[in-house]
Amino acid sequence: MSSTQQPDAPAENFIRQIVADDLQGGKHAAPVTRFPPEPNGFLHLGHATAVNLSYGIARDFGGTFHLRFDDTNPTKEEQRYIDALKEDIAWLGADWGTHEYYTSDYFDQLYAWAQLLIRRGLAYVDDQSVEDMRANRGTVTSPGKPSPFRDRSPEESLDLFERMKEGEFPNGAKVLRAKIDMASPNMLLRDPPLYRILHASHPRTGDAWCIYPMYDWAHGQSDWIEGVTHSLCSQEFETHRPLYNWFIEQLDAAGAGPEGVGHHPRQIEFARNNVTGMMMSKRNLLALVEEGHVAGWDDPRMPTVAGLRRRGYTPASIARFCELAGMSKRDKTLELSLLEHCVREDLNKTALRRSAVLEPLKVVITNYPEGQVEEMEAVNNPEDESAGTRQVPFSRELYIQREDFMEDAPRKFFRLAPGREVRLRYGYWITCNEVIKDAAGNVSELRCTYDPQTRGGESPPPDAEGNVRKVKGTIHWVSAAHAVKAEVRLYDRLFATDDPSDGKADGRDWRENLNPASLTVVEAMCEPALADARPGDPIQFERVGYFTPDPDSTTGKPVFNRTVTLKDSWAKQQQKG
Repeated sequence: MSSTQQPDAPAENFIRQIVADDLQGGKHAAPVTRFPPEPNGFLHLGHATAVNLSYGIARDFGGTFHLRFDDTNPTKEEQRYIDALKEDIAWLGADWGTHEYYTSDYFDQLYAWAQLLIRRGLAYVDDQSVEDMRANRGTVTSPGKPSPFRDRSPEESLDLFERMKEGEFPNGAKVLRAKIDMASPNMLLRDPPLYRILHASHPRTGDAWCIYPMYDWAHGQSDWIEGVTHSLCSQEFETHRPLYNWFIEQLDAAGAGPEGVGHHPRQIEFARNNVTGMMMSKRNLLALVEEGHVAGWDDPRMPTVAGLRRRGYTPASIARFCELAGMSKRDKTLELSLLEHCVREDLNKTALRRSAVLEPLKVVITNYPEGQVEEMEAVNNPEDESAGTRQVPFSRELYIQREDFMEDAPRKFFRLAPGREVRLRYGYWITCNEVIKDAAGNVSELRCTYDPQTRGGESPPPDAEGNVRKVKGTIHWVSAAHAVKAEVRLYDRLFATDDPSDGKADGRDWRENLNPASLTVVEAMCEPALADARPGDPIQFERVGYFTPDPDSTTGKPVFNRTVTLKDSWAKQQQKG
């Protein structure tokens, strides 16, 4: 990173303050941070918080950001996940440059360090089954029982460990454990496993290894090798920190530190930010996909970065959400409306305005010349003058939104009704004169007249007595002859409750809280400009909501996903506040 800009208010973020203090005290010249995802799933909103934090600190303090894949479990890892993670992290704006690493890069070094611990009497090969190890581990109130193999000689353990590596033993037959303290109040220090036997082909190392390092063994040493200064992770790893430090301290005491690294990495934990109506458990997200409750990891109802991107969320909106959520030491649950507010705030400034009628009702302007087409000038974005204008065709037959008409309208209904006048945005003023119904009695067509003096939606000139005619309602429309048919997917919350997992006490689980109305598909009539929209384009369907084209779009049949409605409940809550 070339930037040396300091954060505006580091005191507002306890982690930034720690980094600032370390730099000011001369502990480091610049920070080195990392994001270490497991390539066994897709990035979700919680991961986005971690990415923005680690990358933001490296960027703002003139440091370096590393992307390292924690690829230590080949039974669950796939190249497609690596590719997806890289795409998502880059889309969020994090730039790792040449610093792309894999824990598998360090397998040889980790193996050699494990041998060193064995030689120093700090690790041993255990023949106990997983069940026996679990039974002998003890509880939070009682110490664990030493393994009968705990006092194996270093020579025997070294021999067994090498034979484990060569594939001589089946899965689960043996593990390598650190020898720490079976009576420690921190159960993670009760001789934790370092390596397990796993006969599985690795995406990067193939069949070179039959043993794979455990997370606690690989993680801290990988940070150390890379020269990471601040290892930022979520709060559940706080109890792992003594183990993280113990491994590094033992290796350092043996003079086995990585060449050129004169410091130990410092692990700092931060609390998770949960969001109402969302699940962040990778296991549950995988179940959603595999059980067919959603269309895939990038389903726009998913809290994954890929899903949010496909739905129309922007990197800026997610970064803003993370900023407002802040960093703390205690888990908290944020309102989904805050996330929605952030995307509305961003899209309001960037989204092109377009007209789309989701429930079309035909309007025939009886006094408008047949065959005539006018081009009306429409503003692309009132928040951005540089966005300019576009031409929209206007003709005798139009579509309006069905909800913009009411046959028996109350006095305060300011849209179209029999005998009432309304403004067509960028069009003309029209008055409803006749209502046509089908055989079932449903309104199928409106016949109206227009005032030629109101072109562009402008007010007509005063009458002879100086009176100015006024109209209160403005609605949008699409020329029927020029309309583009589109599939519009109206996404709502995936779950019907704020806590998807509530009700566990009486035997229910999150599956029973799925929202059956989380997706509604309609066929809409759109203005011609929407035919050329591309996935990722931010668009506001005027008076309806924010949308973006979906990759499922084809020539002549665009598909749009609703990002969010126009209503902003969070902003209203803040105003009441």
